[in-house]
Amino acid sequence: MKRLTGIILRMLAGALAGLLLLSAVFAGWFYLQLRASQAQLEGTASLAGLGSAVAIERDALGIPTIRAENRTDGFRALGYLHAQDRFFQMDLMRRQAAGELSALIGQPAVAMDRRTRVHGFRARARHALALDTPEHRAFVVAYTAGVNAGLAALGQKPFEYLALRSSPEPWLPEDSYLVGYAMALSLQESDGRTERTFAALRNHYGPEVAAFFAPLQTHADAALDGSSAPLPPLPSPRLIDLRRRAAPAPTVAAAAAFEDLPVIGSNGFALAGHRTASGAALVANDMHLELGVPNTWYRAQLITAGRQVTGLTLPGTPGIIVGSNGQVAWGFTYSYADTSDIVLVELNSISRLLYRQGTENVEFVRHREPIFVRGGQPVELEVESTVWGPVVGTDDKEQPLVNRWVMHEPGAINFALLDMEGAATVAEALAVTRRLATPSLNILLADHTGEIAWTIAGPLPQRVGFDGRFPVAWTYGDRRWDGLLPAEKKPVISSPADGVLWNANQRMLGGEALTLIGDGGYASPERAAQIHDGLSPLTAATPADLLAVQLDDRALFLERWQQLLLRTLSPAATAAHPARAALRTAVESWAGRAAVDSASYRLVRAFRHHTANLVLAPVFAPCLRREPLFNWRLFRYEAPLWQLLQAQPAHLLNPQYADWDELLVAAADAVLADLERDHLAPAQATWGESNTASIRHPLGTFLPRWLTGWLDMPADPLPGDVNLPRAQSPHFGASNRMVVAPGREAEGIMHLPGGQSGHPLSPFYRAGHAAWVRGEPTPFLPGRAQHTLTLTP
Repeated sequence: MKRLTGIILRMLAGALAGLLLLSAVFAGWFYLQLRASQAQLEGTASLAGLGSAVAIERDALGIPTIRAENRTDGFRALGYLHAQDRFFQMDLMRRQAAGELSALIGQPAVAMDRRTRVHGFRARARHALALDTPEHRAFVVAYTAGVNAGLAALGQKPFEYLALRSSPEPWLPEDSYLVGYAMALSLQESDGRTERTFAALRNHYGPEVAAFFAPLQTHADAALDGSSAPLPPLPSPRLIDLRRRAAPAPTVAAAAAFEDLPVIGSNGFALAGHRTASGAALVANDMHLELGVPNTWYRAQLITAGRQVTGLTLPGTPGIIVGSNGQVAWGFTYSYADTSDIVLVELNSISRLLYRQGTENVEFVRHREPIFVRGGQPVELEVESTVWGPVVGTDDKEQPLVNRWVMHEPGAINFALLDMEGAATVAEALAVTRRLATPSLNILLADHTGEIAWTIAGPLPQRVGFDGRFPVAWTYGDRRWDGLLPAEKKPVISSPADGVLWNANQRMLGGEALTLIGDGGYASPERAAQIHDGLSPLTAATPADLLAVQLDDRALFLERWQQLLLRTLSPAATAAHPARAALRTAVESWAGRAAVDSASYRLVRAFRHHTANLVLAPVFAPCLRREPLFNWRLFRYEAPLWQLLQAQPAHLLNPQYADWDELLVAAADAVLADLERDHLAPAQATWGESNTASIRHPLGTFLPRWLTGWLDMPADPLPGDVNLPRAQSPHFGASNRMVVAPGREAEGIMHLPGGQSGHPLSPFYRAGHAAWVRGEPTPFLPGRAQHTLTLTP
């Protein structure tokens, strides 16, 4: 027996040694392949099609300065760099827009491809390419050639394809337009979720209730024109009475915590020259997006044909998206203009295959197309369309819903932004915005003379017969779009008397301008108001002053919630429950900031969330039954919620509770339940412990965390929150921070949450991340050259 045991142990030891040897061999092979796929930083490389040699200088952060004789060569070189550093990111974006992720990723991406493919963006991108100007098409073609040359010049295909056992496909000119459509999918809704949410509320309760719980304007709005409106009166018991409903047994679990939805959008603000220390206008921009590895943006400086343009590029597209050309600087935020409408399709009473258009019965257009799935059989998708657009769902009466979206219009994406490189004044820059086709964006402009301006760039619908906030039928043509809104009708604010412009995704204007822009689901105004108040006292501002506004983590709108929680945790309440006393003690040490070491901020924030859920979820429960996409957190609910807490109407009280005080105590107890679940005492529940960065590589979505965790950014505790100027959550936040005055770029600031390179062995993979976490200013302009690569014809 001992001899047999010894033989077995020797066999197991041999097998283990063999397995370790194979693992070591594989790891060594993979490391060599990984090294071979790194970008070339120095020396010379050939790039066919160049008119003359191009020099690429990289600084200590890997930020390139491209020096070319002409713009075409500069864009060709930029494509080369993007492919060498970021090709997998580019590939995911074009595939996301085209509904072709499954061919690379496999079964996990099929559902996403199904949702996207109905929009037909591959064909629309080809059309957009054909409609763009000859000059812009030539730039895109040169950029494409650079991309494919840069990809081919790598010693091995990008490492992600090794992990996926796949190969990259060549870049096409139309793919750059697909990247634009991918940004539209990230910024805008493709299913009309907000409009369908508004409709479910109005259809169930009527317009008076909808006006109160989903207000278009409130008294606290921070619009540029000062427009505001009081809340409508509280809905009467005749319209809504929660006390008539059967109440489930009270339970803390019913107050399940939720998070406010991150508002994809950004902060942007500008100060005129008479408000700055230098006399040149200043523009600040921090664009709020989902954070990942690599970061959305790629820093670059292009020096071509006597022009120097510096800022952020978007891998997959040519040119500077946000930045400064020395005379004009510009930045973007998402506008939340209403760029789509849900159309109620009236079916023929006899056949589901027909719908009504005027007095005619028209057949739905149906076509099938395959979704190719890596490692599996193709999935067939049937797309159903009308003259107004594709069917994206049905309502609670099984009536088809069509999404009419400006992104379906011909030429909804173009590269007119490339013309911003030559703008010398705000007036010339505004002329460029009138030609620009992009997802609808607020653009803030500043020039070297001190002028500033705001307008909306990108297509907007020209509605007839309705305002677009709720779905309507277009059957008879009395409600429709008359094409797109002419560029000259878009509102513009130029040279405001007080020298201040600001945006934090709030409603910008009222009156006729609001009718033209519509309501696409604006953010609550608290963040914008706090930014405006931070800018107001500045009379000799520097870039550091504007960075301080971007980094403002004060929770001003939560101060009244902290006082409400203290009143709720009264001596009687704490005597009945000792844990409440510890909660009160922690909340009393209120610093008023979303700081990483603050427990009071986290606790007050959680109390607000639980209170909102206990108050509002019962109101909206019937709406959710009508519309699966219903989400009341899309409403600007702070004002109506606070009004309810002040008025405490009996008919709008959650039927689980005998009175409003009992509901508030239940919300406080729900905070304690959260802490118990996390095994934390109130004083230990710091905001940083909860708000910890989770900035991950996309492979982590499809492969095990133990295999991909080394690709992620560090798990840093982060200050700020999604509804504060320093917008920050674990997965979402400022994809950049920029402050610059045109003509004084050397004084400007720029930093990003991730490095330039998408390659984990690159010294630039995490370069700059630590400065972004700490909010430390880093120079807007690239630093001294550390590496030089010369591209030759």
